[in-house]
Amino acid sequence: MRLSDSIESFIKTLMTQEEPEVELKRNELAEYFGCAPSQINYVLATRFSPDHGYIIESRRGGGGYIRIVRVVQSGAQRLMYLTNERIGEAITEAEAVRLIHQLVEQGLVSLAEGEIMRSAVSAQAMSVPIPDALKAALRARTLKTMLMTIARQNREGGGIHG
Repeated sequence: MRLSDSIESFIKTLMTQEEPEVELKRNELAEYFGCAPSQINYVLATRFSPDHGYIIESRRGGGGYIRIVRVVQSGAQRLMYLTNERIGEAITEAEAVRLIHQLVEQGLVSLAEGEIMRSAVSAQAMSVPIPDALKAALRARTLKTMLMTIARQNREGGGIHG
């Protein structure tokens, strides 16, 4: 297991369903894992961002801390946030695949739904003779439409993830 994965796993085990936030000292965490504080910053920035459903608060100085708060949202709310805020007007295949992976990991879409979504936004599906910018825009609209459909099913009680 990579160091980043270990740090992420450690922080997530500190957070429970009953306690959706944890307060840590960056230097103590870095010392515990035998790494530089910048490695802790990297994990926080890449694994605990708002896109992942977390808010980071920090205070610098001698008594400084990092507070990681899990934003509690329903599956439908989370999907609508991603649709409206994260995807934008265009998205690359790599960004789309990362986002879909996060959705599956967070249980917002099933593994089967994730596979279908990945196929729909893949280079193979987008292999039409149009400029890459248009492919990225088409990929974003396709992904948004799929997420809105899943969110609607969750709200109506037809989904298994809401």
